[in-house]
Amino acid sequence: MVKIIIYTGLSITFAEAKEILDSTDEVEVIYKRPIKRGDLGQAIKEHPDIIAIIDGVFHQNSAVGHREILNVIKDGIKVYGASSMGALRASELDTLGMIGIGYCYNQYATGNITSDDDVAVMLDSETLQALSDPLISMDYVFKNAASENIINITEKEELIKIAKGTYYPQRNYAQTLSNSSLSNDKKDKIISFIRESADIKKEDAKELLEYIKKEIG
Repeated sequence: MVKIIIYTGLSITFAEAKEILDSTDEVEVIYKRPIKRGDLGQAIKEHPDIIAIIDGVFHQNSAVGHREILNVIKDGIKVYGASSMGALRASELDTLGMIGIGYCYNQYATGNITSDDDVAVMLDSETLQALSDPLISMDYVFKNAASENIINITEKEELIKIAKGTYYPQRNYAQTLSNSSLSNDKKDKIISFIRESADIKKEDAKELLEYIKKEIG
């Protein structure tokens, strides 16, 4: 029996995650809420074979520490990270055994982004609903919008600058567009584009789950 513990609920809901990776006769998959400091100490007691970190708290509680993750790896447990806190920690610990997956991880690993603020969001602690938009997702969408000529490079840079300059709990598309100099026509076009765009943090979470599913056969 392979036991897997996955910390998520924000980038991807438990229901959506279970559609990709769920318990079977040979595999036990345990989904837990976003990880915080101290959670891994309890997780070790459950003797998992794999731990995947997707979401974690940034400021609501103390974030999961590097030493905690390294202790788990030293115990022979495979640790994967993607999407949000997992991507950040994987980029910091990939040379020490943590495995990073996806776009967000690669953005950190290559140095294109460096701050935990890039993936942080304000969330409802009860429902795990995001109450703001992460900078990495907004940057991804605005770059794609520019590549498809919905906005020009100058407009893209203005939108990203506004988003970066907004404290993460208040950061969202509506506020960013409202504070921009884009014409109403351009705003309407990019709003439609945003609605049709993939959620890159969710896509990364899905990629991680698919990766683990393939790994365990």
